[in-house]
Amino acid sequence: MEFIPAKNIVTRTKGNGWFGTDYNMNIYKGCCHGCIYCDSRSECYRIEDFDRVRAKENALEIIRDNLSRKVKKGVIGTGAMSDPYNPFEKELQLTQQALAIIKAYGFGVAIATKSPLITRDIDILKEIQKRSPIIVKMTITTADDDLGKIIEPHAAVSSERFRAIKELSDNGIYCGILLMPILPFINDTKENILEIVRLGKENGANFIYPAFGVTLRDKQRDYFYDQLDAHFPNIKKKYMLEFGNQYSCGSPKAKTLYASFTKECNRLSMLYRMSDIVSSYKLNHGNTQLSFI
Repeated sequence: MEFIPAKNIVTRTKGNGWFGTDYNMNIYKGCCHGCIYCDSRSECYRIEDFDRVRAKENALEIIRDNLSRKVKKGVIGTGAMSDPYNPFEKELQLTQQALAIIKAYGFGVAIATKSPLITRDIDILKEIQKRSPIIVKMTITTADDDLGKIIEPHAAVSSERFRAIKELSDNGIYCGILLMPILPFINDTKENILEIVRLGKENGANFIYPAFGVTLRDKQRDYFYDQLDAHFPNIKKKYMLEFGNQYSCGSPKAKTLYASFTKECNRLSMLYRMSDIVSSYKLNHGNTQLSFI
């Protein structure tokens, strides 16, 4: 593992934070999941050799110092640029130890991941949730493990992620699904969307937040198109004809998919609006949600 220098790790979010977060935290740089669509490959993020994971030097000391200087308590988001539960975390335990520091300073946490390794830290998450808001967002883009092995080749398959959601939910942790990206002409089918909703409900997810499309730009688009040529012959041509150089590439089926999605979520009493999800998880810490474990 290569360690890289850092001055600050917990930084203030700009404007309204994603899922109601107040701060961002990235202990690692780069990601080895190999997802063919990852936006973090884009030039604007300036991450060279993106598939190689590096950790930030003295991360725990910096996090402790950062939190000791925060006047306002709040929710710390992690996982936006690099999965905090990459394979190296199992040995390094930097995310686990950072959660212990977050607990000690009385902050909440919002974690985005594709890894079942998060279940290792259930005890710490439960302790944080007694006093502060917690939300775990498990990214799931397909209900088909075989398709998942192509579009997210080095990440845990979807069935393993659903099992992780169940374990988190059974332990009273507020968790749900990031249903994104939904790739036009690949996983943008009604069958896929409704199966993910069904499995989410079956495994105790509190919410599903969707995006029926993908964003593409510069280096990210180049990598994505190379992967389309390798695994989905003729699909690149469809993208070029449909979207050209657009940044936002919404599924041509987005409206009908969203209608089916919301109908099923309403039927199963699953939250899917950002405002409802944020209100729910921020009200759920320290209450009887923990009583059914």
